[in-house]
Amino acid sequence: MKAYRVGGFVRDQLLGNTRRNLGELDAALETDRDWVVVGATPEQMTELHYRPVGKDFPVFLHPETHEEYALARTERKTAPGYKGFVAHAAPDVTLEQDLARRDFTINAMALDDDGTLIDPYQGKRDLDAGVLRHVSPAFSEDPVRILRAARFAARFPSFKIAPETAQLMRAMVRNGEADSLVPERVIQEISRGLMESKPSQMLNVLVSCGLIDRLFAELEDLGPTSAALDRAAQRGLILPARFAILAGACRSSRAVSDLLGKLRVQHDAAHLARLLVDLREPLRNAQTSAAIVDVLERSDAFRRPERFEWLLQAFEAATDISGERFRKALRAASAVDAGPLASLHHNDPSQIQRAVRQARVVEVGRELLAPPTLDQARDQHQDK
Repeated sequence: MKAYRVGGFVRDQLLGNTRRNLGELDAALETDRDWVVVGATPEQMTELHYRPVGKDFPVFLHPETHEEYALARTERKTAPGYKGFVAHAAPDVTLEQDLARRDFTINAMALDDDGTLIDPYQGKRDLDAGVLRHVSPAFSEDPVRILRAARFAARFPSFKIAPETAQLMRAMVRNGEADSLVPERVIQEISRGLMESKPSQMLNVLVSCGLIDRLFAELEDLGPTSAALDRAAQRGLILPARFAILAGACRSSRAVSDLLGKLRVQHDAAHLARLLVDLREPLRNAQTSAAIVDVLERSDAFRRPERFEWLLQAFEAATDISGERFRKALRAASAVDAGPLASLHHNDPSQIQRAVRQARVVEVGRELLAPPTLDQARDQHQDK
């Protein structure tokens, strides 16, 4: 019985040693350490107080570190889709056999106890060269690997997909293997890709292999959206804001609903996406204080100021236009005290609403259209 560190941990350790100059390390590092155990049975693991957690194949948690230890296994394709596999875990399965079922060579490496690298599929070579290359033809049996390729392209933007791997991905889309992708896995990989340092690279890969048209025909004119997502990544925007920007590539509210339904996006993120699509033109074009208050009311900014801030951040990344005037307007309009107005119109609730709105419009006008102060006027005169 022997345990090896495998997968992303090994890749990222080597990446930290060889590619620091690319500025990719901080975004790439995975803190979880996964282990493969060779030569053991489930009974032996239990006797050593490892806790079983795997459903489809034997995985155990270390009794002290709680890191995952999986028994070495092979997989056999039995049905379409990523669930159509039968796993075989036994003491006679070798480390090389276990690594052979991995997706990319850079993920098919292991470290021995003394730090010796086990690299039967030349993952270190591809890591040094910045290449994403599939380990074996079995890559084509799991369509999720197309999404993983796109996600890794977003994580490691200087990496290139090997030509033979790109060809295989296109074939998987053409022959319908990718049609078996389920929403749960799609949303998982797309979410991770959106949160990487260069989301545009994910979209580029999905376009080049044809999967974007197969899965998300609602998306159009992805060039501006790709640039906007990269700006969102640079600014550290949250995932719902990035989903909203992606949905902004849809041409209609109906297309947005179709896209969000396919992705099964959570309610808050879906609502933010609809707000951005519905309000992007008013946000861009509102000039009067009344129009600005309209935007504040339609977005429910007075009750949900945090979400309104997310909306503004998504709008700014999507258009590269500042939303600062809406922030100032919200602060000014929020200062209106509805109490005295309610007292004046207590017999007519509709009058209260109109009075509050009018007061907000006045305050926004004062904030955004106020005359310059004496010092500002003096500076303007000197500039002339």
